[in-house]
Amino acid sequence: PLVAACEALGTRADLHIANYGFAIDLRKCIGCHACTIACKAEHQIPVGVNRCWVKTVEKGNFPDTQRLFLPMLCNQCEEAPCMKICPTGALFKRRDGIIDLNGDSCIGCKACMVACPYDQIFIDPNTKTAEKCNFCANRMENQLQPACVSVCPTQCRTFGDLDDLTSQVAQIVQREAFTVRKPEKGTGPKVFYLGADTSAIQPEIAARPFMFKEGQVHLRPLGAAEPDPSRPGDPRVDYDMPHKKPWGIDLVLYLMLKGISTGALFLGAVLWLLGDRSSLVAIAAPLVASLFSAATAAVLIKDLEHPERFLYILTRPNWTSWMARGAFLLTAHG
Repeated sequence: PLVAACEALGTRADLHIANYGFAIDLRKCIGCHACTIACKAEHQIPVGVNRCWVKTVEKGNFPDTQRLFLPMLCNQCEEAPCMKICPTGALFKRRDGIIDLNGDSCIGCKACMVACPYDQIFIDPNTKTAEKCNFCANRMENQLQPACVSVCPTQCRTFGDLDDLTSQVAQIVQREAFTVRKPEKGTGPKVFYLGADTSAIQPEIAARPFMFKEGQVHLRPLGAAEPDPSRPGDPRVDYDMPHKKPWGIDLVLYLMLKGISTGALFLGAVLWLLGDRSSLVAIAAPLVASLFSAATAAVLIKDLEHPERFLYILTRPNWTSWMARGAFLLTAHG
């Protein structure tokens, strides 16, 4: 009931009460990772995944070297692509502007992971549902600051209501020059970085060598440079969280099977219109289309982290999601 009430409130624009955001002064960040540890402890995040972390970039030649820190967390976008693509509405906007998640509605399709341009969503290995930073909404409801803010030893994080012009975060954003991650995406991120170096905040600038602290890189930013031994002072990522590719061979199988099904159905329809209704091809085409359509659905269901919830996409659809629309089209096609 509480989750349902939160969802209802999240869709009521007239009940808007705040617009929470972060201002992070990178000139104060020392890369201690206290925020990462506090977040893990607060939300019991399993090993191997994180709601927030601190990316580290090094550049320069000795003795003129720099180590740059960039805390990474969900931007709670004004135009959140993850919320729009979620086929069951598991992701929703609260009345304080936070994009939150109802795990009971999540089917584990990983569409939100693909849609998020910031790689801030992951699948919890314990619950098999999507998880992300929600600005510690549970703490705010008890008049507490987010865990990462309360433990930061240099107070580089400022949190508050961006719409309240008297709040510290709003005054900082108005007064200081800031940068956001991937502004070209037009998502309206609400995490503002002060004193950001372009080699840290733009993912394609710093080279990504194979480092012991990074482990295997499953998902490399598009256009990320390779290390050049002839230029040892170039920026390079020293620490970052690796991300697995959300979709793999199942997507290829889906496109192939759906294409065969559609082609067979189209062929059968053409033969029917031409008057050929008794030939083997005319009779077999609809059967082939139905068979491959069923195989397509089976592949899609198998790829879900919660395949037993696959009917949620039909019983509680989010009509802004093309995945939900596609599910109904696939059902009608079958």
